Amino acid sequence: MFKFSQKTVPLRPDRINVITYEDFKKIELKVAKVLEAERMEGSEKLLKLKLDLGEAEPRQVIAGIGKNYDPEKLLGKEIIIVANLEPRQLMGLESNGMLLAADSANGPVILMPEKEVEPGILIK
Repeated sequence: MFKFSQKTVPLRPDRINVITYEDFKKIELKVAKVLEAERMEGSEKLLKLKLDLGEAEPRQVIAGIGKNYDPEKLLGKEIIIVANLEPRQLMGLESNGMLLAADSANGPVILMPEKEVEPGILIK
């Protein structure tokens, strides 16, 4: 069990991947602004995104959202990414982060801030 506010909430038996609060604190969730978005040649699913995280250079992230999102409609949108994920090679390109999306019955739904915020801001 864990404490949330003043209520004690039992852990559900179907939650097998429970992590500690200390593990959660290691994850850097940040807001990123989409500067560029394009389809990856040879893939219906993957999009190559260039993101502003308030860093010196834009960050490249490869995301499996191409069946549900038109790249052009993502330009200028703010999304949430896991910023400290180990880089990974996808179709020969390096991906430096992972965007957060809900896994709905109709495909992924990108999580976005309700209001505009500064790129790179840490989510707590």
